[in-house]
Amino acid sequence: MPIRILIVDDHAVVRQGLRMFLGLDADLEVVGEATNGARALELVPRLQPDVVLMDLLMPAMDGIEATRAIRAAYPDVEIIALTSVLEDAKVTEAIRAGAIGYLLKDTEADALCTAIKAAAAGQVQLSPSVAARLMREAPPLPGPEQLTERENEALRLLAAGKSNKEIAAALAITEKTVKAHVSHILAKLGVASRTQAALYAVQAGLVAAPPVRRTP
Repeated sequence: MPIRILIVDDHAVVRQGLRMFLGLDADLEVVGEATNGARALELVPRLQPDVVLMDLLMPAMDGIEATRAIRAAYPDVEIIALTSVLEDAKVTEAIRAGAIGYLLKDTEADALCTAIKAAAAGQVQLSPSVAARLMREAPPLPGPEQLTERENEALRLLAAGKSNKEIAAALAITEKTVKAHVSHILAKLGVASRTQAALYAVQAGLVAAPPVRRTP
């Protein structure tokens, strides 16, 4: 089954361009478009996308608020912030709201397709410049003692950029169990996204490398 995508942007030319080149990839399917966050929140339960491409600066409801609302109501839907804005505050706000990735609109088409597929698989995807800002600006997260040994194992693999399938294989469990572990990790750490959890893993010394896969 192709990955179902909802495009959220208030500029028609951006939506049309995204739909055009994403449609060239047989693994991806654009199932709908929204002009603002409020409309996106209405469409998600009806269209059931796997990934939402979310602009941040929009009328009615901006991308930060929409990301927070969608993640709270539909935690299985992954969101990639796709914007022309590269500001420390916006990066941090988007990730705190629950975005799994933050990419700029000048990202190459192939890199965006790769990021969408990675997000659908549960992999953290950030532009290198965004990753640097997150590591510098993000505040410390709660301590590790509240996670179980198995949850810490899953978190290490998540932070290393592994997909749900890869984590399942490494731990000899099902992908459904992996998703349950990740949900428990996010709840225990009090964070909304895998990206925040991965950042925590770096801060806690569970992994040595930044919690990102650099896009081309």
